[in-house]
Amino acid sequence: MATRHTIRVGGGAVTPAVLGGDALVLIAGPCGLESPGIVDEVAAGVREVADRCGLPVIFKGSFDKANRTRAGAWRGPGLERGLQLLAEVRTRYRIPVTTDVHRVEQVGPVASVVDLVQVPAFLCRQTDLLRACGETDRAVNVKRGQFLAPDALGGIPEKVGRACVLTERGTTFGHGDLVFDPRMLVWMRSTGMPVCFDATHSVQQPGGRHTGGRREMVAPLARAAVAVGVDALFVEVHPDPSSAKSDAGSQVALADLPALLEAVLAVDRAVRSATD
Repeated sequence: MATRHTIRVGGGAVTPAVLGGDALVLIAGPCGLESPGIVDEVAAGVREVADRCGLPVIFKGSFDKANRTRAGAWRGPGLERGLQLLAEVRTRYRIPVTTDVHRVEQVGPVASVVDLVQVPAFLCRQTDLLRACGETDRAVNVKRGQFLAPDALGGIPEKVGRACVLTERGTTFGHGDLVFDPRMLVWMRSTGMPVCFDATHSVQQPGGRHTGGRREMVAPLARAAVAVGVDALFVEVHPDPSSAKSDAGSQVALADLPALLEAVLAVDRAVRSATD
């Protein structure tokens, strides 16, 4: 059995979250940093709900949606403005923040602002990108590619060069659908790395002229993942998902987040008490 690692995210001026510790961690925020108003509304709502549930929280938002289906689709505010918005959330709400990087040259600027650097699923095999993330002093979260076999998981922390978070987000199944295989969480945990389940990207339906999603499946899959055992839950939330500029079909309404977390935490408490 591999040594179990814990990863501390944040500290100092922000309330830290420990992945792989004794508490489930929530990673939540809008898919894209659409506007200052939406960013602030979601950050305030996520912080309030997490505090009420007693959950450590990390705020997530993307400055560039670099793998949209269509060339002309909205991509985000860009690196400079996006990092400004994340820095404001970090200062105002004193919670750790995270965003994804797509190129090696983005890693340094991103790591100077965020507490957790995220590597998107499609880039999980990019050696130079993983190494650059590992060379920073920030925690690293790598999403498993929808195509990556279980026996290739160990290559991710090897390339990062240290312990990192591994996030599951479903496996490509035919055309236009993803399937969540709970066995993947077991295989991920066997690496010793903290494991996160991305409940919203796992219900995506990619393909066609836009990426769809089955939002009604987020809650049951989140409960199932926590029942298997995870260290963190990743949920993209939006005040009005139907109007979101990206991932409108899979983001969870901010108003629905409390009920989702209450159900998930009930499962988490049962699992932890049974394994103590």
